[in-house]
Amino acid sequence: MSSSRELEEAAARLKITLELSELGVGMTRERLRREHPHASKTELDALLARWLRERPGAEEGDGVGKPVTWPRAR
Repeated sequence: MSSSRELEEAAARLKITLELSELGVGMTRERLRREHPHASKTELDALLARWLRERPGAEEGDGVGKPVTWPRAR
């Protein structure tokens, strides 16, 4: 069983990971704003959502291995 300290360390690492992810999304939003200076907030939201789905280099996800359909066939 994990100790309280191990759980706290895992929680701290997860918090940092989520903060870094949020920072990265914010940086991408600002890049898109610079690239599309006349875009509305709605348009920027759509561009960001598209980028999150179709990131260059991660079209099939970030994980290693063979892509599979989801949900997996039983």
